[in-house]
Amino acid sequence: MNEANYISVILPLKLEWEPCYALPEGMEPHMVEIGDRVKVVFANKEYYGVISATGITPDTDPKKIKPILSVETDMERILPQEIELWRSVAQYYLCSTGEVYKAAYPSGKINMEEARAAAKSKVRQRRERLIESIEGKIGKLNVRLAKKEEMLAKARKDSSRETYAGEIDKIKEEIRLAEEALTATLGASLSHDTKCGPQEQKDLELTEAQHKAYKSIKKGFGNGMPVLLHGVTGSGKTEIYMKLAREAMDAQRNVLYLVPEIALSRQLEDRLYTYFGERLIVFHSGETAASRRNAAETIRQSAKTGEGYIVLGTRSSLFLPHNGVGLIIVDEEHDNSYKQDSPAPRYNGRDTALMLHRIHGCDIILGSATPSLEEVYNCQAGKHALVELNERFHGSENADIEIIDTKAERRKRGMSGNFSRKLIEHINQTLERGEQVMILRSRRSWAPVMQCDSCGEIVRCPHCNVSLSYHKDGSMRCHYCGYSEPYKGSCKKCNGSLMSLGAGTQKIEEEAAALFPNARIARLDSDTAQNKTYESKTIKGFANGEIDILIGTQIVTKGFDFSNLSLVAVIAADGLLGMQDFRADEKALQLLEQFRGRCGRRERKGLFVIQTSQPEHPVYQKIADNEASTLNLTLMQERKDFNFPPFSRIVELTIKDTFEDRAERMAMRLGNIMRKHFEPAGTPILGGPVTGPYAPVVDRIADQHIRTIRISLRKDRNLAKGKETIRTAIREFEKSQKYDGHITINVDPS
Repeated sequence: MNEANYISVILPLKLEWEPCYALPEGMEPHMVEIGDRVKVVFANKEYYGVISATGITPDTDPKKIKPILSVETDMERILPQEIELWRSVAQYYLCSTGEVYKAAYPSGKINMEEARAAAKSKVRQRRERLIESIEGKIGKLNVRLAKKEEMLAKARKDSSRETYAGEIDKIKEEIRLAEEALTATLGASLSHDTKCGPQEQKDLELTEAQHKAYKSIKKGFGNGMPVLLHGVTGSGKTEIYMKLAREAMDAQRNVLYLVPEIALSRQLEDRLYTYFGERLIVFHSGETAASRRNAAETIRQSAKTGEGYIVLGTRSSLFLPHNGVGLIIVDEEHDNSYKQDSPAPRYNGRDTALMLHRIHGCDIILGSATPSLEEVYNCQAGKHALVELNERFHGSENADIEIIDTKAERRKRGMSGNFSRKLIEHINQTLERGEQVMILRSRRSWAPVMQCDSCGEIVRCPHCNVSLSYHKDGSMRCHYCGYSEPYKGSCKKCNGSLMSLGAGTQKIEEEAAALFPNARIARLDSDTAQNKTYESKTIKGFANGEIDILIGTQIVTKGFDFSNLSLVAVIAADGLLGMQDFRADEKALQLLEQFRGRCGRRERKGLFVIQTSQPEHPVYQKIADNEASTLNLTLMQERKDFNFPPFSRIVELTIKDTFEDRAERMAMRLGNIMRKHFEPAGTPILGGPVTGPYAPVVDRIADQHIRTIRISLRKDRNLAKGKETIRTAIREFEKSQKYDGHITINVDPS
């Protein structure tokens, strides 16, 4: 058989090499191409692989090389840009190309006719939902208008009449814009079959500040640089994104719009659909498998139709078969949800988007009100262009901040459960004005910890080194492995009574219902958000004013836009600072600033209340003094002093084993090997220090004992060499110790 009849194939497996296969007799080399899908046998199992090279010379005995079973002509060919992205991700995140392929093309074959039908049904439902939402908003605005007009009629002071008249004008303008949106949506509905409507809409009107930022962004693009749009919350970053996207699509280029969470995608979806119509493609794990497959097919077909599309998706949408990409938008670039921790590839969506930008040679904009220090560093180093947008869209000011010392309040009996009397008063005043409240508690469940009041025993998960949380449905659950057992109210050790420690969102919701009996209250956390219908209904209900108080975990801090929200409050804020991580203060600052920006987004000024037992903490003080940027400077200097990212790169090795002594022993051996490579006694040019092995705070999950090693690598031309040293050392360690399957590599852990 001729050498040209051999091919290499990428399989959806963790392999450090790409297996070689032979083409069947009678099949000429020109009959297959790189990217073709083939069916092969590997280790006595059948797999669908991707041809990565043709005409290769095998380095093994040709007699041992198996032929492929078939070329799968019904399966779409993988684009060269896709394979290039897989290789880039695999190289950077120290995994195999096969693992990236498996993530990009998970198993399962979907009937395309069923997918198309499901997608069409979704389009109809989205349009109906959008029309209903806009009509509800108009109704709510008319109620507010009538109330303000009544207050104007009763006002006696000229200053009051002037204030009310101004508010009435703004409400009328909101009504006008909403009615225009309704007309446009109905027009898109009528034009569905003729593919017109959105293309004929007038251009977006930007404010002077937005237009200035837009011009600076275009200048950055013209210089071939990624652009960071640092815009305060409520400054109108989305309008700028939409204008840039429209320009790319008008040039028959495609757009990828990344958001960190599905909940954000759901709210943004209707807004983008109003403007882009059916050229909008939504892709995330909340969509059906059929819908996701249909989205991929639509993207492939766009290369033939030449019609630009916009994909709204989470990090998984990076691995779609993109072609002709003109613009990538990474919204809320700082968000930790962009980082995948398990399984491999353990990639960061923001950084992978930058890889995709380089491969396609397209423009990329990263946006945030609270940029990550990594992105700030890129701007300071001249790698990315910084554009700032410091004016809020409606001209409103930042929310006032009130820090409430819960220790002091408890001493003077100023607390009712988890609510301070000061916060209760603020909530009552807000509800009386017909405005809305949002409350953040970073822990779900009713009580995070249950302890025996006799012997002090804490109820723990039998499979993890964590406490079980009590839920109102009468269960005790582990939030790590999912273990659950019924709540019996007594200690297993001494039969004493169990008492609750702390409060989760369920208990906060219960207390709020007792304190504000006439308020309409809802809860949004990872328990309730598992029901996607409930999640969408809750977000929509709050946006339409059908819910007065929304209580939730970090989900509610994301980039939502609620026009009638004027009070946001954090209960037990100290939980945000309790992480044993060098990024703890940065993450807390970002979350609090994002949450602050949720309120007062129209003509009124909002109020942000923080309940804490550490009122003197720098994070709270800097936010209160509107000096978040100065805290970032301090954090950046600390990172530099201690050689933490972004001034270095961290690779985290995790050892998991059912036997604790073996986990400890193997981790110590591996740690010593890494020190020989990276600490001064070895090859200091590659990096260092090596920290650990150490037991993390939660050192046992699902009966697996955990040990961690952290390696700091120099951020220079030897970075790739340092990473390859780690990969090679682990491979040799696993082989010599017969210890496969216990070690994971996490590059740039969040």
